[in-house]
Amino acid sequence: MFSTGTSSSQEAGGATGELLLPKTFVWPYGGSRVMVTGTFTRWSDHVQMSPVEGCPTLFQATCRLTPGMHQYKFYVDGEWRHDEQQPSVPGSYGIVNTVFVTREPDSLTAILSPGTPGSKHMDIDPDTFQQVCGSLQETRLGLLETDIEASRHCITDFLSSNAVHDLLPDSGKVIALDVNLPVKQAFHILYEQGTPVAPLWDSFRGRFVGVLSPLDFILILRELGSHGSNLTEEELETHTIAAWKTAKHQNIRQMHLLSKPCQRSLVYAGPFDSLKDVALKILQNDVSTIPIIHPSSHDGSFPQLLHLASLAGILKCICRYFRHSSGVMPILQQPICSLPIGTWVPKIGEPNRRPLVMLRPNVSLSSALSLLVQAQVSSLPVVNENDSLLDVYSRSDITALAKDNIYAHIHLDEMSVYHALQLGQDTAMPNGIIGQRCQMCLGTDPLQKVMERLTIPGVRRVFIVEAGSKRVEGIISLSNVFKFLLSLR
Repeated sequence: MFSTGTSSSQEAGGATGELLLPKTFVWPYGGSRVMVTGTFTRWSDHVQMSPVEGCPTLFQATCRLTPGMHQYKFYVDGEWRHDEQQPSVPGSYGIVNTVFVTREPDSLTAILSPGTPGSKHMDIDPDTFQQVCGSLQETRLGLLETDIEASRHCITDFLSSNAVHDLLPDSGKVIALDVNLPVKQAFHILYEQGTPVAPLWDSFRGRFVGVLSPLDFILILRELGSHGSNLTEEELETHTIAAWKTAKHQNIRQMHLLSKPCQRSLVYAGPFDSLKDVALKILQNDVSTIPIIHPSSHDGSFPQLLHLASLAGILKCICRYFRHSSGVMPILQQPICSLPIGTWVPKIGEPNRRPLVMLRPNVSLSSALSLLVQAQVSSLPVVNENDSLLDVYSRSDITALAKDNIYAHIHLDEMSVYHALQLGQDTAMPNGIIGQRCQMCLGTDPLQKVMERLTIPGVRRVFIVEAGSKRVEGIISLSNVFKFLLSLR
């Protein structure tokens, strides 16, 4: 059921003293003048609906209705309409929508009370009881679907009407690396600057050509540690980023680490691209960050690197805009366990569900890095023998090995995840990300809480845990949230 909106309430259908409950009607399909009427107004009065701020195609009006079944219809720009996505039945006024208003939480009692037509006897047949329960569940599922669709309309309108330049900070710096820089030096620069990624600049071509990410360093360290490697630690002093990228494209499929081919061309955004287009670029290309580049001008000037765009930055804009809009975005207050979002531990009777990939503290760092790459995820939960959450190991943690050339003095097969995490705590990145990136929520927490946790710097996945035991029950990532909000698979 929709929560009460901010529009003016209309009392309908009840005598003085009779219980009236608020019900918000929503028309998400646009128009200039939209009204709603129904059995609660005896089909005589039309209740004016108001457009929602920030979502011009969404109209809402709140009425106070008596508990029970009601029929209603919309009057949009002089034409009678009904919402095809809502429960409907043939009526005296053509096809009309229906809604059941309950006295929460005792809705079943309200339906089967002696005063309800058709329930003269309290001895309810079991089949009838099950039919009523099924009807109630279908009604609630239908209302939840309506909430989801209305909220998606709001999100899409917001993202489509705002440009990527809204992500630009008032001040700050962006690190870019020349492709002719030695890999070892690039490794140290990113660690010292406290950033895991950097766009790559080709001075010979006069343009940006790619991005250096933690995945590159993971693959480089695996190459260093492999038998018969053509890349030695000493060669990192002269082995350039450009040389590494060329070799990577040639042999990455042979390493069987990725199911998808590497991205060869640069994925970037322009300053006037919509936030929706940027989010889709990130999702469709399976990357975490893309540079915002102002293209070169006709006067021959070079393109300008303005900032880096990420799903976390876009989500922060969404959270800031809709923070106090629970009436407009009803799904923000829905418990995450009731929404089709994220990856969850399979339950009994669900053999087709893939199990969650988790790490034990004593697993080797080499195995952990392989799992990160093979699973194509940004981080993995570290759990004990009871699957209780202890910590999280992320791709970006690999940059901690750059301090004092630690990577040159360790063996990935011999170092455990536990020791790698201890090393990371001792060599925390300058921006202080480590310590707050392991974010937890309960399945009963609202979606809004999960979204806000995902805007914390360095956090790309929120772990859903069982209260008390902290046993991992599910994982919700940034990409999960955006695919859900944008209705993508």
